[in-house]
Amino acid sequence: MGEAARKAAEVLREASAERKHAALDAAADAVAQSMPKILEANEQDLQFGRDKGLSDAMTDRLRLDKDRIGAIAEGLRTVGGQPDPIGAVIAEWDRPNGLRIQRVRTPIGVLGVIYESRPNVTADAGALALKSGNAVILRGGSESLHSSAAIHACMVAGLREAGLPEDAIQLVPTRDRAAVSAMLQAQGLIDVIIPRGGKGLVGLVQREARVPVFAHLEGICHVYVDGEAAPEMARRIVVNAKTRRTGICGAAECVLIDEAYGDAEALIAALVAAGVEVRADGDLAKLPGTVTAGADDFGHEFLDMVIAARRVDGVEGAIEHIRRYGSQHTEAIVTANDATAKRFFQGLDSAILLHNASTQFADGGEFGMGAEIGIATGKLHARGPVGAEQLTSFKYLVTGDGTLRP
Repeated sequence: MGEAARKAAEVLREASAERKHAALDAAADAVAQSMPKILEANEQDLQFGRDKGLSDAMTDRLRLDKDRIGAIAEGLRTVGGQPDPIGAVIAEWDRPNGLRIQRVRTPIGVLGVIYESRPNVTADAGALALKSGNAVILRGGSESLHSSAAIHACMVAGLREAGLPEDAIQLVPTRDRAAVSAMLQAQGLIDVIIPRGGKGLVGLVQREARVPVFAHLEGICHVYVDGEAAPEMARRIVVNAKTRRTGICGAAECVLIDEAYGDAEALIAALVAAGVEVRADGDLAKLPGTVTAGADDFGHEFLDMVIAARRVDGVEGAIEHIRRYGSQHTEAIVTANDATAKRFFQGLDSAILLHNASTQFADGGEFGMGAEIGIATGKLHARGPVGAEQLTSFKYLVTGDGTLRP
């Protein structure tokens, strides 16, 4: 598979924007036309998951319905319609020695994407790899094998329709975990590994990979409710950040409430009324419906209808807490004070920081990327939502006129 991907990558490197766009449009058509087959395959996976005892949050990640399949098709069209990043001039300048220098975007080569129970990643990763001129080898989770295969067939149909190599998007056709180890050791065949899943998967990849990795380890996202937050806005943002979808990496796992905020009881009550288990400490633990937080509840990724809650001493207290317990993924502040929001933004180095908005917006689609392969929290190369542009490297094009170095 790696050798085939290498050959496909050489073709993609020179493929026109029009052909890549055509492939993604054709893949979107195939997804829409194959909806009954995809739903049937997904039901097989859901039954496998039920037999395996998947949690509700993981089952939600796995489940497809007509709306979600429609969103997959729309995501393919959106990615296809975006400007092609390959060949784009990032910077250019002239030197006194007569050289004209350009830094331009170029594909990375072959991507390896390892993900868990989200079949939509098959389309997202395939689309973004193709758009950025990269071949990709996909290894989906054991729970999503049938759904991923049905979606992958649509991606291959799109490649075929556009006259591009079918090996440009490959899916590992086995649940065997040995395939993951093989990908992690595939130096010279795979240029970068992108894991998308829980702490166990990402930790394994980071420990064992001999290939460079784009990754985030956990999505421990915080919402800080400042003393100058509008109470109604704070309640709506916190409840949405926690409950809209609990199983995604942008779900809030901790709410920090300023000691000066006077509506804490109503805020906690709103979470409890929404069905959230609030694990609180200090005076918040005395509020109705809460349970006392344990030592491990702060800095924990619940991925469930559970949230930790704590009082902090102003924005500096919030920054201190997040620096200690956060994973540099996504944090939000709710406040009417722009200066306080600016201090929050300056004091933290998470990949995504939001002011008066839900952490659930930590998503490449919401950033206008059409889709994403994941949210990278590392400091090198890609950071935040990883879309097509983030899946490129660059090269320098230098032009002279018989120019010699003295």
